[in-house]
Amino acid sequence: MNKQNIIEAVHAKLGGTKTQSEEAVDTVVSTIVEALKREEEVSIAGLGIFSTKHRNARQARNPRTGEAIQVPAMRVPKFRPAKSLKEAVK
Repeated sequence: MNKQNIIEAVHAKLGGTKTQSEEAVDTVVSTIVEALKREEEVSIAGLGIFSTKHRNARQARNPRTGEAIQVPAMRVPKFRPAKSLKEAVK
């Protein structure tokens, strides 16, 4: 499933125009992204928790050349699924 499939599912459920459905999906996604940029957690009942995690700087190797490279510290997105999602997928 991709973004277009989600837009079509929202359109089928709510009606209206496909443009309105696309705007609704885009709004949800952009709201989650903006909250993560502000280092806030986003909790959606039944789905899970989106958050960010700090990853320290580290030494790594280029797999092609074997050369050592320095990977800078960064924040990465993290997702913890809700119990109900885990149970549904089993």
